[in-house]
Amino acid sequence: MTAQITRGAPARAAVPWAGPVDLPLAGELDVQAACGLMHVHGRRFGRPTPLGLDYASVVAAELAATGTAATGLGHLRGLPRRVARTSVAQAALLAVSPYLAAATADDPEGPFHVGGPPFVSADGVAFEVVTTDADAWCRFWTAAGVARDTARDAWRPYAARHATATCPLPPGLTAVAARTPVEFLERTATTVRVPLVRVSHRTVDRVPPHDLRPHAAPAPHPLRPATDGLPLSGLVVLESCTRLHGSLAGQLLRHLGATVIRVEPPGGDPRRDAAPRAAGVSAHFHALNRGKRSVGVDPATVAGRRELLDLVAAVDVLLHDWSPAVAPLRPRDAARVHPGLVQAHAATHLDAPPHAAGESAAQARAGVPGSLVTIVETYGAVVCAHGVVDALTRRATSGAGHTLTAPLLGAASRLNSRAARRDTAPRTAEVCTDLAALARDDRFARALTRDGCVVPTSPWEFT
Repeated sequence: MTAQITRGAPARAAVPWAGPVDLPLAGELDVQAACGLMHVHGRRFGRPTPLGLDYASVVAAELAATGTAATGLGHLRGLPRRVARTSVAQAALLAVSPYLAAATADDPEGPFHVGGPPFVSADGVAFEVVTTDADAWCRFWTAAGVARDTARDAWRPYAARHATATCPLPPGLTAVAARTPVEFLERTATTVRVPLVRVSHRTVDRVPPHDLRPHAAPAPHPLRPATDGLPLSGLVVLESCTRLHGSLAGQLLRHLGATVIRVEPPGGDPRRDAAPRAAGVSAHFHALNRGKRSVGVDPATVAGRRELLDLVAAVDVLLHDWSPAVAPLRPRDAARVHPGLVQAHAATHLDAPPHAAGESAAQARAGVPGSLVTIVETYGAVVCAHGVVDALTRRATSGAGHTLTAPLLGAASRLNSRAARRDTAPRTAEVCTDLAALARDDRFARALTRDGCVVPTSPWEFT
């Protein structure tokens, strides 16, 4: 499998199945089996299960396009490199990276129990309830007829469903859903202000994966030459993200050579302390944020907003997932202090118009074949990183800053448009049933590294 992309500078991307993984992988099912995707996706079913689309191949194609765009940017910044190498196996390992980190933590997660949404109503309609508020969750289900203790007991596995890829719910809760018409549940959700999203069985109207626009009053701010062999070397990204979508995009930009400075609350991000832990930090957090610098800022204060503006003035990219309703900085304020800035919004929140949504809602709205693995956020992170590279390329040629919006529903829409299973090669690879064993397997040694816990190396090699 090889992707040839000729836009811009004369760069190309090579995309084999296995890449640095020393296994004879011959197709999508081999990759999903060997690299742990079937295992993690299948936790909710109690057995390894293929995803309902050629997911690793789609992510690999986006990685290849991003690597190709990055080599073009590197060419503009004085680098002679022309080839970006990635592989379908590396795309799969990227998708399971938080689960791999958790499996190799000091106190690994598990065992995992079967179960999980979507819920199904009395009239056979599948739906998702989308909230990060435990009280709102309990209000919805108790109003629907679930005992309060049952609703409360269901919150913990529901809140952790994407972190663990399974969600064992109390039978009493799913039974209430199964005997209640969906219109009653929708009215209840509206009353208690909890989004309820029906699972679509068709592709949504095509939502663009990102929107890229120059600043209204551009000023010449050309990029500096690259400082080493990676295309984004010497560039600085200021990241303020709380969701996987934006945090993983920042990690990918770091793999492309950028210095990433992460904005955290004074005293540190509380997610650093979440279980399971490895070398004193949350394994999930580490998988997304290793190698980044951090700075404590409280943007809720006047002094914090001033400090944030000072940081913005000194970087090349501002990457954030702020909801517009509570954003500490307006785009025009950031552009005013730095007209050449690339502002990238990894839009994930339900209240961020017009097309943002969380993982479950994005899958449901777009009709993506369902999974509790963060397949949309992972793909959306690659799409967002690709958009940032495109914006930096435009700045390198025009000197103008750009604003990028990368909505999660746009990534889900693109993913769903490519969801048909096209690779028909039968599976011949052994199915991984233990991520910790995969991490110890010498055949994965060139694709993985131990840094407190086991995480993938960069998905690209530039030569």
